[in-house]
Amino acid sequence: MTNDADEAVKKRRVFYIPGYDPIHPRRYRELYRSEGKAQAEISQYYLKLRPKEGGGNYGWQVDSLIDDTEVHADVEVLVWSDIVRDSMANSIPATYWQLIRTAWVYITSGALWRLMRLRKGPVIAALYPVGMLLVQLLLACLAFYVVGTVIGKASRLLEEAIYGPVMFWPKWFEETIIAACLGGLAAFYLTLRWFKAQDAKFFVYYLMHDYAYSAASRGANPPELEARMAEFRADIANALHSDVDEVLVVGHSSGAHLGVSILSDLIRMGEAPEAGPTLSFLSLGQVVPMVSFLPQAHRLRADLQFLSTQDRLTWVDVTAPGDGCAFALCDPVSVSGVATDGKRWPLVLSAAFTQTLSPERWKSLRWKFFRLHFQYMCAFDRPGNYDYFQITAGPKTLGDQYRGRAPSKSRIDHAVSKYRSIAP
Repeated sequence: MTNDADEAVKKRRVFYIPGYDPIHPRRYRELYRSEGKAQAEISQYYLKLRPKEGGGNYGWQVDSLIDDTEVHADVEVLVWSDIVRDSMANSIPATYWQLIRTAWVYITSGALWRLMRLRKGPVIAALYPVGMLLVQLLLACLAFYVVGTVIGKASRLLEEAIYGPVMFWPKWFEETIIAACLGGLAAFYLTLRWFKAQDAKFFVYYLMHDYAYSAASRGANPPELEARMAEFRADIANALHSDVDEVLVVGHSSGAHLGVSILSDLIRMGEAPEAGPTLSFLSLGQVVPMVSFLPQAHRLRADLQFLSTQDRLTWVDVTAPGDGCAFALCDPVSVSGVATDGKRWPLVLSAAFTQTLSPERWKSLRWKFFRLHFQYMCAFDRPGNYDYFQITAGPKTLGDQYRGRAPSKSRIDHAVSKYRSIAP
């Protein structure tokens, strides 16, 4: 059935599409559990998680009592972390080759300069792994020089003590050079290995692999990802033929542009029946321009244009200027240069971290860039119009939640991308 504006949602299916993340999906369950509990206490409603029943995708159940309405939601994570892990299984030399190749693609295509016309934060985030990998390489070279010099001097002193300063000079020189080089190479390798082992703190290799994944095909989806997206589409299509009131798809970070293409395919194939549940799409912390600005992203640009004109769904895009890893308040359709006169979506809104988080909370999170990128799925101690848990487990559809809401006045909605061609 199609939900009416005055009819409360009682049952909902939620499909969460993560970004480029190698972590097991239980992380998202624990995040929902802990942050949902905190938000329920702040906003004074009831929210409880239960294990998922049956097989299929990893997920959980949510029972809530919000606005005197009992709601049941089944949440599923559409997992592609195995694809992410496979793409990250690179050696140190391979990662430096990725750096060269990715920088070449973004610079020579002109995409980097266009992206810099949008928000500086995500561009800095993209340049961060490049700069840090070069710094690590420089420090490894310094370690090579220092250790090699020390070993060389020590070897020379030892040879002179044994053979004297003149005798066997050619042999002394040869052995000194060999010892210095071997010691320096060991220091060089161990320095780079140490930095890679500490990547859970620095996120350098993780981010490099992230940006390299799309750049490798210059914006086109790899075959293994297309196959997984087809599976995701089938799961969502099945939900649209169930007895729920709303099917809500949530795409976070890189998962946002996957959601655009998945839902576009679903609607094109006639798998979103008019008489079925309300179909909603919530994109959070999107980084769409990082892909749509690349020369071979024909498929994504076509899907952005198509989905933006559809009346079969509601699409709300939520970002925040405080999130330095997202293209905050950048309309992904318009900045990609594919908006048409028939454009309806997305409704671009701000989560306004500086307003919805108390000064104390904002101060504690301000420089935790990776954590802020996940704030959209977390509790706000000064909640405004955006509440992730009311959207995913509350009695209103996404469309009802933001009916009549004007888009953010500070959004960027003019064409910026150099490449605007779309798939036939």
